[in-house]
Amino acid sequence: MRRTIAQPAAVAGTGLHLGVACTLQFIAARSGTGIVFQRRDLTGAPLIPALVRHAVLTERRTQLGDEPNAVHTVEHVLAAVAALGIDDLLISLDGPEPPIMDGSAGPFFEALRGAGVREHPGGVRVGRVTAPLRMEDGESVYEAFPADELALEVSIDFPHALIGAQRFATRITAESFGRELAFARTFGFVREVEPLRARGLIKGATTQNAVVLDETGVVENALRSPDEFVRHKMMDCVGDLALAGLRIKARIVAHKPSHRGTVLFVRALQASLAQETLVLGIEEIMQVIPHRYPFLLVDRIIEMDPPKRVVGIKNVTINEPFFQGHFPGHPIMPGVLIVEAMAQVGGMLLMGAVPNPEDKVVYFTSLNNVKWRRPVRPGDQLRMELEMLQVRGPMCRMQGVAKVDGEVVCEAEMSAMVRDK
Repeated sequence: MRRTIAQPAAVAGTGLHLGVACTLQFIAARSGTGIVFQRRDLTGAPLIPALVRHAVLTERRTQLGDEPNAVHTVEHVLAAVAALGIDDLLISLDGPEPPIMDGSAGPFFEALRGAGVREHPGGVRVGRVTAPLRMEDGESVYEAFPADELALEVSIDFPHALIGAQRFATRITAESFGRELAFARTFGFVREVEPLRARGLIKGATTQNAVVLDETGVVENALRSPDEFVRHKMMDCVGDLALAGLRIKARIVAHKPSHRGTVLFVRALQASLAQETLVLGIEEIMQVIPHRYPFLLVDRIIEMDPPKRVVGIKNVTINEPFFQGHFPGHPIMPGVLIVEAMAQVGGMLLMGAVPNPEDKVVYFTSLNNVKWRRPVRPGDQLRMELEMLQVRGPMCRMQGVAKVDGEVVCEAEMSAMVRDK
């Protein structure tokens, strides 16, 4: 199941680099939307997907989109979103940059956790590293290795008495992120302030929303942990890795990571990831569609790309109740039930694309060009593939085929409507 938030949430403040006041709103999005930023202060409220193909290589931050339709310094927000495993979310801003808050991902993480995370139908895309990968960008070095979860190891080295060489490693889960990374704040040096401001950066930075270091220590603030620096760098990596647009399963080792380097690494990683879509089992299916025995005719959803395509499986056995009276002694699955099984798979696609699916029901309104190509018998596995052809308000039209061993056994064009229960 995919994940979004249960209710809206918002934070407000001033952006770190551009120094512009901004209110950021987290809004639930329908299944398959992905993570999308919205500049509601601009004409047309343009949308900017949080994907690496929209990333612009910039200094000291991660930027998505080109001016004027750009959003800056997205890494802290995306780190919180990724840590909570949220798949679908609209992040709406009335300015060009999320507020820096206290310089960490903590306020975004707490706002999202307070909003509640809920599941909704849809396949979750996963990318697995299947062979070691190494990439260098200047002093930044990245390596990725196969693993069954996302685990990071980050090391840094700064010529300052409070930093020096630091290393931190952990598995990335909501619990570990909240406990070990969310509090870590962005940091910089007094000697960098004027040169960066001369380039139009850190206009909103203060000693209260960043850890600022002079030659001897922290200015007008205190560290939250001795290794807060490397923990912040790891938090940045979590946010930038989210630009892959899927859940990464890998052990990633990063030495002296940068925003530019991590964006380039994600691009290299994408080319080598083995991508798959997590299936929906019968428990998840029964949460979405109302059918029950003996009329529940789909066992598994193996592909889901709302609102475009869905693929489901029905395992046909001799124990099906309809075999008792349909051609006794010569068991053949009734053709109308093959169509019904296709319709139920299509219903999963429709319900995955509407808000509050628990309050909705799908009614099929017409069938056209129905053809049966060969009998379906006990022991066959039906693979039902449905594609959306047209959507107009609550009405839609789909094309479906059912296959056994790669051979089409039935095809039909279906029209349906979604109504309140």
